[in-house]
Amino acid sequence: MTIPKALNDWVRESEALCKPSRVVWCEGSDTEHAALVRDMVKSGVLLPLDSKTYPGCHLHRSDPSDVARTEHLTFICSEKKEDAGPTNNWMSPADARARVRPLFDGAMKGRTMYVVPYLMGPARSPFSKVGVEITDSPYVVASMRTMTRMGTIALEHLAGMGEFVKGLHSLGDLSPERRSICHFPREREIWSVGSGYGGNALLGKKCFALRIASVQARDEGWMAEHMLIVGIEDPKGNVTYVAAAFPSACGKTNLAMLVPPASQKGWKVWTVGDDIAWMRVGADGRLWAINPEAGFFGVLPYTSSKTNPNALATLKHNSIFTNAALTADGKPWWEGADDPAPSHATDWRGQPWTPSSGTVAAHPNSRFTAPAAQCPSISPKWEDPQGVPISAIVFGGRRSKLAPLVYQARDWAHGVFMGATMASETTAAATGAVGVTRRDPMAMLPFCGYHMGDYFAHWLRMGERAPKPPAIFHVNWFRKDDAGKFLWPGFGENLRVLRWIVDRAAGSGKSVESPIGHLPTRDALDVTALSVTPPTMDALLSVDRTAWQTELAEQSPFFDKLGDRLPQRLRDEHATLSKRLK
Repeated sequence: MTIPKALNDWVRESEALCKPSRVVWCEGSDTEHAALVRDMVKSGVLLPLDSKTYPGCHLHRSDPSDVARTEHLTFICSEKKEDAGPTNNWMSPADARARVRPLFDGAMKGRTMYVVPYLMGPARSPFSKVGVEITDSPYVVASMRTMTRMGTIALEHLAGMGEFVKGLHSLGDLSPERRSICHFPREREIWSVGSGYGGNALLGKKCFALRIASVQARDEGWMAEHMLIVGIEDPKGNVTYVAAAFPSACGKTNLAMLVPPASQKGWKVWTVGDDIAWMRVGADGRLWAINPEAGFFGVLPYTSSKTNPNALATLKHNSIFTNAALTADGKPWWEGADDPAPSHATDWRGQPWTPSSGTVAAHPNSRFTAPAAQCPSISPKWEDPQGVPISAIVFGGRRSKLAPLVYQARDWAHGVFMGATMASETTAAATGAVGVTRRDPMAMLPFCGYHMGDYFAHWLRMGERAPKPPAIFHVNWFRKDDAGKFLWPGFGENLRVLRWIVDRAAGSGKSVESPIGHLPTRDALDVTALSVTPPTMDALLSVDRTAWQTELAEQSPFFDKLGDRLPQRLRDEHATLSKRLK
């Protein structure tokens, strides 16, 4: 196959800079992957797991200083600082060339440089895009093969379009002092050095699919969003597709792979994607979405048959476990797993561990990388080149007192306001104080590649471009009573809420007007066989006007931070809500 000149030239330039011992172009074949895994096992980069219970699975341990996304070292390298906006770290392209590019000089000496072409999105889809990552990490190559359509398929797609996103990655010496992740929106280019952690090193994921793609989407008139995609099938076989955005610790992956409870006979939930949605206006005036990824990069702790049985089934084979514990019989283990804590194990650092060690066995951000096709609930439409039509967009957060269980925006602009003011309370799983409210508009605060005010304006424009935009909702599974007990059972029972959302998106479903939007009537949600009494339902759907006035006051500093690039329509929505509450 003919390699485009622009790609060849860039690879040669990178080779001259990084000075590897050899260069390997990855084709993505099974034979190539098997050889790569054998080499990693031989070198200790991967540890094989028990072949009977976890066939084709391996354990990887990252450097103890390299276990999560490094947001403070992640930069948007736009020409003007104001284009990156106040919510992003900014570095000028000139400074990046002076400070970061030298870190790649000779960084791959004695290592192999892998050239990894990859396709984001289904094969033959006009909405898919090509990236090429250059890396010296075989772990990254193996993971990218799972997370994307890698190799020859990407080059075939590239031949028809010519454009690709460049990604240069090197482990370097893994020093946090020499670690940077730089995004160049205008050049459609990413540099990552000094980290092997997935979120920093798998450049097709957050770096391309959100930070760079959000800029492409703005420029080309579509949307790149941090959203799951699910299909809700009713007993008659009708499927309604929903996209949803949640901050961390709000059940995003669990919702993407939701298993209907026995009480919801005839209902099914289909997984299209668990993390990212690319959406465009279709010929019919609706938004159509694809999942640009081919795999799941999920969090391990507290993944179990109770919280997410489909995720547990997905990771049982052909998966890489990163920073999990290892039992004496060669199985991965993590806190919150189905199996009780082993009496002896090797922890995520490679050290002996027992339940009395006083430390966690698996890192709190330990991960699994697994093919999406293995998920029991994977949708028959998940690789449809045209994507799926989105009837509803759902925002959510963890609010113990404020937000009702579910409510609907009055219109698209009000829905954009709801997403722009999204917030969630911190949990014990996060560093820092518990219960602190953090703003995370559209769950995109760390991932938007440009000014957040301009991002909101783009959302408003998309509503104008789509004659039949999705209905927009907000959910909160985490409301508590005065004793601190959750009022709603959550997990699979969330389907009962999704059913009301599906009904409302179709123009039915009983509702009542409130200052913040449309609420379900008390009898609109099916609570058969649940211990949700009428007073509990009243509490779940109540709107405390005083608390909401406080919330409005707390929203203002974030809006003010965006200055005159915050759309006036959102200021108007803020003022309208204030009047409604009074």
